[in-house]
Amino acid sequence: MTSRYLGIDVGGTNSKLAVVEAGPPGPLDPPGDHPGGPPGPPRLLATASIPTGVGDPGEVVGRLAAAGAELVAGQGPVVAAGVGVPGLFDEGSGRIVLLPNLPAAWTGQAFRDPLAGRLGVPVALINDARAFTLAESRMGAAAGCPTVVCLTLGTGVGGGVVVDGRLRFGPSGRAGELGHQVIELDGPRCGCGNRGCVEAFAAGPALCRAGGRDTPEAVFAAAAAGDERAAGAVREAVGRLAVGVANLVTVLWPERVVVGGGVAAAGDQLFGPLRAAVAAAAPLVDPASYTIVPAALGPGAGAIGAALWARERTGP
Repeated sequence: MTSRYLGIDVGGTNSKLAVVEAGPPGPLDPPGDHPGGPPGPPRLLATASIPTGVGDPGEVVGRLAAAGAELVAGQGPVVAAGVGVPGLFDEGSGRIVLLPNLPAAWTGQAFRDPLAGRLGVPVALINDARAFTLAESRMGAAAGCPTVVCLTLGTGVGGGVVVDGRLRFGPSGRAGELGHQVIELDGPRCGCGNRGCVEAFAAGPALCRAGGRDTPEAVFAAAAAGDERAAGAVREAVGRLAVGVANLVTVLWPERVVVGGGVAAAGDQLFGPLRAAVAAAAPLVDPASYTIVPAALGPGAGAIGAALWARERTGP
């Protein structure tokens, strides 16, 4: 028997929505880390995108709920909803701890319960990078792989880890901050407050600063055209990212490493050098045992993953 689930991925500028149809999760779901994989593959039924907009949290919740209700109306009822949150939240209370890219005063605001009240179904919250990981590991570029590493390269470096079919959350629900591995002691300051994190070298803003361009796309284009400053910035970012990926490959031996986000749109300019650099930096791991691939689900991955999380967390 299948059910439908709504997913919402809250972004600083735009929010994505998706309705997914799936069977129930497996019968051995432990309370913290949840094995995935329904009896049949989940199906994406519909998607939508809306401006997140400005205003107080209540206004934003209202817009998200209205958009969700409109999308669901064309697909039949859903039994639960999942929301990808671009920051930190308290799982017990459903309140926001930190949403750095949304302008209103979100800290301490109730989010899960007001949204559930408006939608009329249970709501489960998940970090947006973990939602991306869940989607790509179940329905995307790593579908069918037991152990997976996923990274998103954009304003920051986010990600998540699936081990033996289970999305790893840890006891606090915050495991998987792959961009905050320290790869250089006393390196550049990271947004997390530490120094020398992968994110401080490989995120979009760092690439733009080093390459002297306004966007990562422009840096990669300039590098391809022979601009030495841009080419050096790309080499530095890819090399630093490769150290972080090599660490993960050595520790976890995943079958697949999935890389998404805006910076990953560079395609072969990123993936060719990255594959070679990871192989060189992880000599204990046979390069034939894993593949490094681009994400497959596009900008809607977070919403799809949020819907899948609703299935695993609150579904029947």
